[in-house]
Amino acid sequence: MEPAAAPEADTLVAREAGGRRAGRSASSNWSGSLIVASLTGAFGSSFLYGYNLSVVNAPAVYIKKFYNETWERRYGFSVDESTLTLLWSVTVSIFAIGGLVGAIIVTPIVKFFGRKCTLLLNNVFAVTAAILMSLSQLAGSFEMLILGRIIMGVDAGISLSALPMYLSEISPKEIRGSLGQVTAIFICVGVFMGQVLGLPEIFGTESRWPFLFGVIVVPALVQVVILPFLPESPRYLLLEKHNTSKAEKAFQTFLGKDDVSQEVEEVLAESRVQRNTKLVSVLQLLRTRAVRWQVITVVVTMGCYQLCGLNAIWYYTNNIFSEAGINSETIPYVTLSTGAVETLAAVSSGLVIERLGRRPLLIGGFGLMIVFFAVLTVSLTLQNNVSWLPYLSIFCILAIIASFCIGPGGIPFVLTGEFFQQSQRPAAFMVAGTVNWLSNFAVGLLFPFIQSGLQNYCFLVFAAICFAGATYLFFVLPETKNKTLSEISHAFAKRNKVSLEMQEMNHYPEERKSSAEQESNFTSSVDNGEAKQAIV
Repeated sequence: MEPAAAPEADTLVAREAGGRRAGRSASSNWSGSLIVASLTGAFGSSFLYGYNLSVVNAPAVYIKKFYNETWERRYGFSVDESTLTLLWSVTVSIFAIGGLVGAIIVTPIVKFFGRKCTLLLNNVFAVTAAILMSLSQLAGSFEMLILGRIIMGVDAGISLSALPMYLSEISPKEIRGSLGQVTAIFICVGVFMGQVLGLPEIFGTESRWPFLFGVIVVPALVQVVILPFLPESPRYLLLEKHNTSKAEKAFQTFLGKDDVSQEVEEVLAESRVQRNTKLVSVLQLLRTRAVRWQVITVVVTMGCYQLCGLNAIWYYTNNIFSEAGINSETIPYVTLSTGAVETLAAVSSGLVIERLGRRPLLIGGFGLMIVFFAVLTVSLTLQNNVSWLPYLSIFCILAIIASFCIGPGGIPFVLTGEFFQQSQRPAAFMVAGTVNWLSNFAVGLLFPFIQSGLQNYCFLVFAAICFAGATYLFFVLPETKNKTLSEISHAFAKRNKVSLEMQEMNHYPEERKSSAEQESNFTSSVDNGEAKQAIV
């Protein structure tokens, strides 16, 4: 149980900082260490998530054949078609169950080990999964492949919470959105790389498909080699470890300057009322009236992120293109274009997010997806009557991917880091991760049956979800670009039916301290003799 952060202190610091930062360009915030930390963290984390979304697509035929041969060798007869479809659906979707486990266990891990160390330790899961999956054919055990997919999911579940948390805590607010988009960009790069390596000329053959899973160790090892030389999150060091000297050094490293007193003061403003508090549990977060609509917004955006249909396209791209009438020999190269478009769109979104803001990119992205899902449905329905309609289907799929990546593909992770104070953030990411992975599992498991039942009209289901998400965001989501936690909380205050002055009372009133006691705690010495700075 803990009190809420004092909005007055947050606002005061924001005003003081505003004048000094007004003339500073966003480019000056990008230090070398900040760039290396974001790229290394994303390469060993979100890259692997994207890679594992698409890597099962190219070798699907060979993996199914491996399943059938293994079954026949064990039981003396071939597996029936329905059982094989179920085994394949489980192989694809079990990745999300592992992700759900990772999302649930990430909160105590990031609390105990810190953000950076969590990313490092998470590579144990990646390496273990890579070994199991790459050796499954040699061992004649498809269970090893399925187990490896589960373990790889745990890795992804942890990294998709720990990485955005780490990036949001090491970045200046002026580039918080752009740095947050690094997560989405590397997901796209991972998807694209999975498609490239899955080409027949590389690993997309019956004899070489296990190498597609062995490649997973490379990003993991790169992260293990580089990340230890970079600092831990300075906010974590200051607010949770109370280590002012290490936090200052971390700020200096990431910001590329010696004078970081202003940044330390901003964090200490939050520390002033959180010094003797505990992390909020998920149940406490859900009961907190002052962040009720923030939680609902995170649930909606994360749910729509998965249920809008893009993962269905990644999991079953080959089948979709086959249904669209594309020649089987051409499909791998057409699929490659989807990854390239996704990457370009994600990079473009990262470049403009601090200019256009989160709200228009999210709503606009979902809106465009509605249009192209509708056109795709018409195209698939009439493709047997018009020779050029399969090419329109391909265009619609590429347009859907681009629309997703300009906003819905990365902004939900950014919003989760922006909506909540330090003590609430791990619980918020657990909620977001749980919704994310349950939705991911549902799409991966159910889409083959939805496609079988609704045929060409299956994408109207995703269009309806996009419409619902865009409508909700239009009426509820405030713009968070360049805003402090206090300003974002103020934007939600009316909808939460909590005045800004009453927010602190609504956050666990039984543990509120008097302002005099808070001031005393704030100006007292830290354990181990480290001096604590006070804001006068």
